[in-house]
Amino acid sequence: MDLKTLQALNAARAGRRAAVLFADLETGRNALLVEGEHCPDEWVEPMAAALRSGKPGTIVVSGRSYFLNVYLPPPRILVIGAVHISQALARMAPVAGFDLAIVDPRTAFATAERFSGVELIAEWPDEALKTRPLDRFTAMVAVTHDPKIDDEPLRAALAADCFYVGALGSRKTHANRVERLRRLGLADDAIQRVRAPIGLDIGAASPAEIAVAILAEIIEALRRRDIGSAGEARR
Repeated sequence: MDLKTLQALNAARAGRRAAVLFADLETGRNALLVEGEHCPDEWVEPMAAALRSGKPGTIVVSGRSYFLNVYLPPPRILVIGAVHISQALARMAPVAGFDLAIVDPRTAFATAERFSGVELIAEWPDEALKTRPLDRFTAMVAVTHDPKIDDEPLRAALAADCFYVGALGSRKTHANRVERLRRLGLADDAIQRVRAPIGLDIGAASPAEIAVAILAEIIEALRRRDIGSAGEARR
């Protein structure tokens, strides 16, 4: 890998942007494509497939063979609410390869005793997000049932194009939430991205079962996310 390509890759990593390195197996020349930038038409589909799977592999495009190396930012989950579901989710998420942090300004709930070994942020979400910006590799999970705590991070997650945005609550609760998000200036097509009721419909009842349903839905959203325009080649 030449210096220019390495610098571009390091910049993508620093900005938590996904990238794929195409290596021509005949000539040895490399092309780095960064998600969200322009991508040559013939590479759009293999680029999207690589970004979804996160796995390296070999492809043939226009009669030429390439080896693809995939560089994805570590996916993370930001949970708004230090509740029982969050306790279960905090134990499961690292097993599935996700970093996880919990934000809750209610210090009676956000205690080290209840969340041992978990990154716990006892601040209002709007303050916490100033130093922990959201991005396309972040999943937002809002579970407090308190609009004063949940609504602003949901708005921020939609604005940041987080790959998953979910909120706890019944359909009636969510209908009220939709009206509040509209008053915050969000368009209906953005609001429709909120998964509510949260989690895959597996009949989950207990906090642990609901956490399983949420994590499964997050994994599904990550692996089937809309890639869009893949990247711009740097040679």
